[in-house]
Amino acid sequence: MGTFFSEPGWLCLTVTALLGGTILCKLKTSPGQVGRKVVCLVGLWGGAYLISLSLFWGLVLFSLLYFVMYTYFSGQELLPVDQKAVLITGLWAVINNAGVLGLPTDGELIPMTEYKRCMAVNFFGAVEVTKEFLPLLRKSKGRLVNISSMAGGVPMQKMAAYGSSKAALIMFSSILRQELSKWGVKVSVIQPGGFKTNISGTSQMWEKLERTVLDNLSPEVQEDYGQDYILSERSFLRLMKTSSDPDISPVLLDVRHAISAQSPFAFYAPGKLSYPWLCFASFSPTGIFDYLSRKIHTYSKKMPRVLSTSNWEDKAM
Repeated sequence: MGTFFSEPGWLCLTVTALLGGTILCKLKTSPGQVGRKVVCLVGLWGGAYLISLSLFWGLVLFSLLYFVMYTYFSGQELLPVDQKAVLITGLWAVINNAGVLGLPTDGELIPMTEYKRCMAVNFFGAVEVTKEFLPLLRKSKGRLVNISSMAGGVPMQKMAAYGSSKAALIMFSSILRQELSKWGVKVSVIQPGGFKTNISGTSQMWEKLERTVLDNLSPEVQEDYGQDYILSERSFLRLMKTSSDPDISPVLLDVRHAISAQSPFAFYAPGKLSYPWLCFASFSPTGIFDYLSRKIHTYSKKMPRVLSTSNWEDKAM
């Protein structure tokens, strides 16, 4: 108590408040990101912790912390956009946004045509556009922004074709980020969570995709899964429509930051659950992640026909 209410303690507390105020002011001029918020909190927590140190070392560490934090946030200020062009698919900056979802269903049921279609649009399309405009980006030391998905970093049931294509886009972007750094080109990946867009398609599109799935299955696979199970996968698309966030402003803010900040991030994860899920999928034990994934994917009580029979396990043995 004596240290806290001493003159050095009050001085350090004042410096902490000034540091926090300055950092918060810088934060307001730049779109919010989880990483920046964490850095800010760590800085404030570190300042409070330093109160217990001696005045001399406290001020030295305060000064160092202030310099690091100020430099960090200065890099997040937005650059002027005059005389700069942006190309959005779907030259200072290229944003690859085009994407298709297909019919979410078990990976065994997805026709090869759908795997190829997802890769063609979500991955090869972005690669082709990127290669076409890289000479201009290199000359202007511009920005490349690829819109991937949380599904590209988080294994999600029913998303084998879509998630694989988005994962390929993330790896492609990560490699280009390293290769293009010597040219002054900055590469960012946006991995949004669930936002309401037109990617899920219409009822007419669902019917066509369902027919495509059924027409491409062997009699054995159709018998094992059952037509009722396959047609019940529509419930996943309905869930996507009802649970997705209609406010896409977090994605737009991240795109804006990626193309105009002095020091854009390599990865962005807009959406309420995108960042936690990406971290959880990356660092949690596989068994725990798979268990929670099974619990979450209970939107439909339907099971493949053969699994719903009481004597299936006996037959398997």
